[in-house]
Amino acid sequence: MIAEGVEILVHGIVQGVGFRPFVYNLATRLKISGTVSNSSAGVLIRAASSKERLASFLTLLRQDAPPLARIFSIEERPLGSDLPEGGFRILESVAGEKANTGIPPDIAVCDECLAELLAPDDRRAGYPFINCTNCGPRFTIVETIPYDRPKTSMKVFPMCAACSAEYHDPANRRFHAQPNACPDCGPHLSWHDSTGSPIAGVDPVAAASMALNAGAVVAVRGLGGFHLAVNACSQTAVQRLRDRKGRKAKPLAIMVADMAAAALFAEVSEDEEKILLSPEHPIVLLRKHEDSALASNLAPGVGDIGVMLPYTPLHHLFFQDPHCPAALVMTSGNASGAPICTGNEDAIRRLGPIADFFLLHNREIITRIDDSVVRVSSRGPRLYRRARGYVPAPIQLSCSLPQIIGCGSGMKSTFSLARGRLCYPSQHIGDLFNLESFDFYTESVEHLKKVFEIEPLIAACDLHPDYMSSRYAAELGLPLYPVQHHHAHAAAVMAEHGLAGPVLAVILDGTGAGPDGTIWGGEFLLADLLGFQRRGHFERLPLPGGDAAAQEPWRMGCSALFQALGPEALTGKYLPPGLAAIAPERRTIIAEMLARGFNSPLTSSCGRLFDAASALLGIRLTASYEGQAAMELEALASRAAGRSWKAGLDATLAAAPAAELSSKDGIYTLATTRLIRMVVDALFQGQNTAMTALRFHFELISSIVSIIQRLSAETGVREVVLSGGCLQNSLLLEGLFHALAGQDLRLFTGKAIPVNDGGVSVGQAIIGGMQHVSRHPHAGNEN
Repeated sequence: MIAEGVEILVHGIVQGVGFRPFVYNLATRLKISGTVSNSSAGVLIRAASSKERLASFLTLLRQDAPPLARIFSIEERPLGSDLPEGGFRILESVAGEKANTGIPPDIAVCDECLAELLAPDDRRAGYPFINCTNCGPRFTIVETIPYDRPKTSMKVFPMCAACSAEYHDPANRRFHAQPNACPDCGPHLSWHDSTGSPIAGVDPVAAASMALNAGAVVAVRGLGGFHLAVNACSQTAVQRLRDRKGRKAKPLAIMVADMAAAALFAEVSEDEEKILLSPEHPIVLLRKHEDSALASNLAPGVGDIGVMLPYTPLHHLFFQDPHCPAALVMTSGNASGAPICTGNEDAIRRLGPIADFFLLHNREIITRIDDSVVRVSSRGPRLYRRARGYVPAPIQLSCSLPQIIGCGSGMKSTFSLARGRLCYPSQHIGDLFNLESFDFYTESVEHLKKVFEIEPLIAACDLHPDYMSSRYAAELGLPLYPVQHHHAHAAAVMAEHGLAGPVLAVILDGTGAGPDGTIWGGEFLLADLLGFQRRGHFERLPLPGGDAAAQEPWRMGCSALFQALGPEALTGKYLPPGLAAIAPERRTIIAEMLARGFNSPLTSSCGRLFDAASALLGIRLTASYEGQAAMELEALASRAAGRSWKAGLDATLAAAPAAELSSKDGIYTLATTRLIRMVVDALFQGQNTAMTALRFHFELISSIVSIIQRLSAETGVREVVLSGGCLQNSLLLEGLFHALAGQDLRLFTGKAIPVNDGGVSVGQAIIGGMQHVSRHPHAGNEN
């Protein structure tokens, strides 16, 4: 047998997932000599054997890779030097010039570790930090790569002899599991009162379970930060948390022990069950049972509840305790508007006024990260918040970019770093409206730059100059590419699906700065990755009071009524009962503002149109959180929809008059006053409010379909991209897919990348990078 040598470099998420022991065992089985090691570029394999065995080895590398591994590419070349004799060995990690490998996300505890956790005779029985190469913390504990223990927050916990033996045994599933530990050598829990003073002599898990059962608020230090936990079946406990946290009505997510418990509180489909049980264990939005034992103030006014299953050993220990409530609120450990707490001292200072007790541990959290949120649609799961379990996994691109940072938006903010054919969206940062959140943003930028050794050469940002993210981009001193907000939405979906364009992009959201100085939000674009043409938009409505109109939807109700029926509608017989509840003097002021155009900028926003309809129907006049009016409008419409709602949509599509379109300079305006008049007429005819909300959705879908059909016929473009925060509305998105089915169109929307503003930074990075490359043809090689 003639031996040949090959050097193999595996790119992807191949560190921290058991890839080296997999390579070792595969090579040993195939009688291949050589070495394997981690490097900044990926996993480096040097192998020698017969040509046939090496061919089998390369095939099986891809085919049988560990379940958590994601291989992006494999490079191979002839071995340039002889290998030392003596079988196959695992070497220490080596550093390279630039990081080109992925760190795995944090993964829910695996079945094998869970079995050991619950086995009374196991040496890790009841140990809340049990893990192996198939599960546990990754991104939240890593400082830099290569991903090795000295470069994680576990470096301060020297392994005992038993853990060290596991760690160094290639046949053990804890081989090079960097967080490996046990009760003798690893992190531990502690129980504290609201001032942070330790309470000795108690089992921390049992004490926490009893406190939760008694209605207390417990701050729990977890994987990527703190949770604030209460009994989800106690209305009093939930209200106590809301009052202290300053979270008046925004829905709260719950954690339950298992699928049987989840089914007690919500409807769960097979596809939703798969996502709940996936290694990522995100929050999944489920249709809640109206008659369950859950507190009624968990998610007031909406039909869904966010549900997740235990994903750390500590969570499982909670539900093993007989005193633990059947469902726990597990919401971000922060005051509303601030980033999630990670450190013990910081949490005691910031959460002391909220929490009655603290359940702490002493494993430091390097990177804070929230729980991810997923909705399962008829076309698969869609991420609404991309965070734990998914970050920092990259998005693979069909184009090559220079090193660039997309700085994101103002709300639901993220940033994205890109280099070559990989884009790394950050975890969910949140709304960038205060210094604490901005500090979280900048610390996350620096950490991700360090981890992936990306030093941006250019930057891209939103057109809005006053976003904190835009100011940050301007202060970097790099070539700067401002990107229109809705174009970025479109490009994010295009990047996910490998589309170069042109596409017809339908972007429906709350707000985005337009290059014409108006506020966009109901847009029909002809777009590619370099630029776009605005081909249509919703009819513009005034925003009386500017940003105040988003917090007080009754203002949008007044604006829509004023525009559809004239100024007398705000005082006369056509004033809907909901708006009549607003003090006459306040309505008079709004009417005067609208008549004069004072402090009433124009917007084509779809989100504000939903606000207007919600207010006119008396559903929501003032909002305590972003999107509340639209969410409650959708919830009411969904109750009227029933299982066969698509048949009702078909009837509307067949009977609806052609959309009212006007055209100026080749740009269509989609009249929305007809929808407002329909709502008002239905009110005064005494029609059912829920049915009117549903009809509003159907008529809007019909109008959007009309303009898509016309633009497709005019341009010949058959690929349609749907994005923007309003497409989180399931009736709207599913309705558009249904209505456009069978029309020779290919529809795309965000799945791995959120359609809300959490995806904007990805689009910015793509557009900014492509524009830079188009002006500097060799810039794509600046990596």
